[in-house]
Amino acid sequence: MSKRDRLGRGLGALLGEYLGDDVPDTARARPIPVARITPNPFQPRREFAEAELAELADSIRQNGLLQPIVVRPAPEAEVGGAPRWQLVAGERRWRAVLRLGWPEIPAVVREVDDRTLLVLALVENLQRAALGPLEEAEGYRQLVERFGLSQQEVAAVVGRDRSTVANALRLLQLPEPVRRLLEEGRLSAGHARALLGAGSERRVIELAERAVAEGWSVREVEARVKRLRGGAGAGGGRVAGPGSGVQRAVQDAGHRALESELQRVFGTAVRIRLLRGKVKGRIEIPFYDPEDFERIYERLAGKPAVEVVS
Repeated sequence: MSKRDRLGRGLGALLGEYLGDDVPDTARARPIPVARITPNPFQPRREFAEAELAELADSIRQNGLLQPIVVRPAPEAEVGGAPRWQLVAGERRWRAVLRLGWPEIPAVVREVDDRTLLVLALVENLQRAALGPLEEAEGYRQLVERFGLSQQEVAAVVGRDRSTVANALRLLQLPEPVRRLLEEGRLSAGHARALLGAGSERRVIELAERAVAEGWSVREVEARVKRLRGGAGAGGGRVAGPGSGVQRAVQDAGHRALESELQRVFGTAVRIRLLRGKVKGRIEIPFYDPEDFERIYERLAGKPAVEVVS
């Protein structure tokens, strides 16, 4: 089975793959004092909904804990001779048990490194769709910057496409006011990616605020960004040529549809530029870092760039 298929296998299978054992079960669990467990320091999820935790706590109270958590020995020194532990998987269960006031919780102890700790936290949350776009992007950033993984390697270990990872990382370039709108759910990731093409930080913020206030769709944001970047001069984004206003509107709609399809294919803000009064132009495919260039080149040429330049 390919690495890309991992997200469909279930967290238990992933735990076994990364930790070198089968799915953790109650038979291998042991009771560990709840107070001596600390959260995963690489946990990408920042918010745990109170209603969800209350519901989980009620379920555990009625049915017991059906699956143990997974912990590792904490790297910090023991306090008073008693060991301390860090969560590897199961933070929601641990938080729910804290609410119930249990003194101990069944846990499977494993020796894992920091990278595995981050990977498992990411995958656990991605499977449950529990991460916001920026939380997901921040997790990928840590794998790249802290552990030296390429975007392709990040995609492989979490079971995503490389373009998905690249597009998520681009969201970290957003100005802080726009990131807040995204975190609050007032803008979608699709809106945010479209806004990145607006150019200056001031323009991005202005468009984002208007998009929220006026309820723009992603396509509307894309169209506004396109007009802003193209302008009315030579080389602008408006389709040129003779005909009535109705004909030009039809041409513009087709133009936008073609751009949207190319953006989907290449995972970036592709632009079609037709020269005014002529039938020629250019297709612009922007890239945002060397790895993004390599991804786009491979999509175009059907082979990695390294095979050409090595």
